[in-house]
Amino acid sequence: MEFEDGYPAQKLFHQGYSYTYDDVIFLPGYIGFPVEQVDLSTKLTRNISLNIPCVSSPMDTVTESSMARAMAALGGIGIIHANVPPSDQASLVKAAKSSCFPVLSNPVFLSPTDSIISLEDFADTHCILVTDSGDCRGKLVGYVTKSDWMNLTDKETQLVDYMIKSSDSAPWDCDLAKMISYFEEKAGKEFAPIVKGGEIVDVAGREDVERLRGFPKLVGGASMGPNGEWMVGAAIGTREADKERLEHLVKAGVNVVVLDSSQGNSLYQIDMIKYVKKTYPELDVIGGNVVTMYQADNLIKAGVDGLRVGMGSGSICTTQEVCAVGRGQATAVYKVSSLASQYGVPVIADGGISNSGHIVKALSLGASTVMMGSFLAGSTEAPGAYVVQDGRRLKKYRGMGSLEAMTKGSDARYLGDTSKLKIAQGVVGAVADKGSVLKFVPYTMQAVKQGFQDLGAQSLRDAHDMIKTTLRLEVRTGAAQIEGGVHGLVSFEKKPF
Repeated sequence: MEFEDGYPAQKLFHQGYSYTYDDVIFLPGYIGFPVEQVDLSTKLTRNISLNIPCVSSPMDTVTESSMARAMAALGGIGIIHANVPPSDQASLVKAAKSSCFPVLSNPVFLSPTDSIISLEDFADTHCILVTDSGDCRGKLVGYVTKSDWMNLTDKETQLVDYMIKSSDSAPWDCDLAKMISYFEEKAGKEFAPIVKGGEIVDVAGREDVERLRGFPKLVGGASMGPNGEWMVGAAIGTREADKERLEHLVKAGVNVVVLDSSQGNSLYQIDMIKYVKKTYPELDVIGGNVVTMYQADNLIKAGVDGLRVGMGSGSICTTQEVCAVGRGQATAVYKVSSLASQYGVPVIADGGISNSGHIVKALSLGASTVMMGSFLAGSTEAPGAYVVQDGRRLKKYRGMGSLEAMTKGSDARYLGDTSKLKIAQGVVGAVADKGSVLKFVPYTMQAVKQGFQDLGAQSLRDAHDMIKTTLRLEVRTGAAQIEGGVHGLVSFEKKPF
């Protein structure tokens, strides 16, 4: 017996309204399997698979080496921003891929005859590595911990006189499990320098290993390329100079490039797609951003391997306000996905993600992955230092369309690099400390699995099939949205996990 209850997506999204994620709600389906059987593995592009549907945004306050490495360790992928010179961006890609340990430390090197003058010499690390040459290519002879130096009476003492003598190291492919075994075997060691190609590329600390052991584990494994390195993506623009940037990135081993533009349906992007596919036919390219079927169709015909969907939906983006163009993200994801799926082109839902429910909605509406900025900003792995304001630990988070970011080069993303007058399409703000993505992303993915179970979808493929057939939605009134959240309390504390 069929019931007329709720609306099919095809009917709901053909009424002339631009819906956000909060505007719509899915009606529950039938649960016929345990939540542990929900499979979130997916496609980033035609040729690249991920174990979780998470992508970190190419923003200079979101994704650099640390975030890219952590996202790969979780089974997703990070896209390193292009707001730096080409050689620096390539170095960020190399650093992210240099070791299989999930935490990046950026080690500091000195020679045995050097002295540590101030605490600042340690930078952000807990130890300084001592090599015979004083750099990463030298032979390891020991290390100095921050606490050992602070206990010194004569701070100008040469390192050779008090360093912990050690030539032990771990190979670059030593993941968390292997690093746990390493420290269990070497009970007296606090640090493990990591070597790749005869060069010290990183250092793992016993303290980091113990911290990671307490984090939840994701089923499915990390995102590894065919050579055993983490998979890492990078953003490029559509100008002639970006061809040189692309060459740097390919030499660095980048796995996928994202053409970073707020409005992707342009002559410039179509020409760049064709150039990338002709020059580097094995390299997957993601086009965008788009929000309409017409935009998507042009980029698909040009040869993209994936599409990035979203225009003005990010928390720090003002494109819809400034330029009067864009689309509600739920509508945009459904419309573009319904076309892209016919060509086997995966869709990345970029922007508007504030909670696990938004991820469930984006994926169920047809996206294969979600790209997150503010959701990941403020984490330990996001670039920048924490500041304390009114008793809260914060990190800067800015839109790539903000004037501050544009001065670093992101104006090309808005086709404004040749204009004398810069018009902002984003703002600069701050977000609260979220801790490590290695901790909160697994909890988020568990919540997404529970959402899929409630829908009756055992995988993303199931959800994509169901949105065309049995899934039903409704539009929520303002009162319904209030009712669907926490309400009616004098005070409360909201802990997601």
